[in-house]
Amino acid sequence: MAAGGLSRSERKAAERVRRLREEQQRERLRQVSRILRKAAAERSAEEGRLLAESEDLVTELQGRSRRREGLKRRQEEVCDDPEELRKKVQELASAVRNARYLVVYTGAGISTAASIPDYRGPNGVWTLLQKGRSVRAADLSEAEPTLTHMSITRLHEQKLVQHVVSQNCDGLHLRSGLPRTAISELHGNMYIEVCTSCIPNREYVRVFDVTERTALHRHQTGRTCHKCGAQLRDTIVHFGERGTLGQPLNWEAATEAASKADTILCLGSSLKVLKKYPRLWCMTKPPNRRPKLYIVNLQWTPKDDWAALKLHGKCDDVMQLLMNELGLEIPLYNKWQDPIFSMATPLRAGEEGSHSRKSLCRSREEPPPDDRSTPLSTAPILGGWFGRGCAKRAKRKKAT
Repeated sequence: MAAGGLSRSERKAAERVRRLREEQQRERLRQVSRILRKAAAERSAEEGRLLAESEDLVTELQGRSRRREGLKRRQEEVCDDPEELRKKVQELASAVRNARYLVVYTGAGISTAASIPDYRGPNGVWTLLQKGRSVRAADLSEAEPTLTHMSITRLHEQKLVQHVVSQNCDGLHLRSGLPRTAISELHGNMYIEVCTSCIPNREYVRVFDVTERTALHRHQTGRTCHKCGAQLRDTIVHFGERGTLGQPLNWEAATEAASKADTILCLGSSLKVLKKYPRLWCMTKPPNRRPKLYIVNLQWTPKDDWAALKLHGKCDDVMQLLMNELGLEIPLYNKWQDPIFSMATPLRAGEEGSHSRKSLCRSREEPPPDDRSTPLSTAPILGGWFGRGCAKRAKRKKAT
């Protein structure tokens, strides 16, 4: 036997057992190490995922904050200081003088001086509705053409303005003396109802708001055509509708004017609706051949970056300065010369009670035409063109 009491073969066996145990121990250590590395990797991945999610959340919150700030800035009214506005008007006057074919696009901002609220201003109709506040319309029969309306009429008389494209339904361009051939009232006129059964369509100009009973997709006024007896309808184009009437929308003339224009002056329009009409912006032409754009608005518009000049000022203030620069006198509105009275079709016998809206009259002493025996309503004006009818249609919730 070998020294130590163990034979050689026994020592070898013991050595093999020791090595086997060591190998088993190393394998267990490797397994534990793999488990720990896997757990660490999973923990690191989870930490990375949580970090990425937190970064995405921060980015989203920052984006929302920027969008809110951007929206707030866009809704804010900005006024140029008097000296800056004067210099801008001088540049605008030069553009008006040098224009070969000037088209004016007008929005609700030119009628605020007539106490007709705009839509997207701080106290605009849609702004108030979005805040959950009610809308009380002004007595539209008291509205008269503003300094801006009368200035545009004079510019057209002087052949400095060739055509006017209006989003307004208040009929003030017509009442300012602007010829009907020179106006495209893309969203209709509150004083005009038509018979679409007659070909060509038969128009009836009234001295009162014909939209009392009308609304989105509901246009019958309650009166009938004097010739064929068919139901008359208003001319208003609401959101969600497509204007198909020839007059007073006059789309053909608007499109032709836009195609000829080398200069476009936008007055008091947010341009959020007009921008959706590519025919008005000559988008098929190369950028360098499109009309030069001049914008007068207190708020941001989506066309600001396209504009050759943006004037932050009230329309009446800008037009007063512009007419001074051009050396033109602004005519005063005269009710006795308001063309709507000569255009108007009187109501027939039995139709006197077909409306409750206050009629226009030439003087305070003169009884309102057509409805002299009809009591006038003093209630807030709702429905029709102004009020419920001018609001955007609410989105319907999908059925679940």
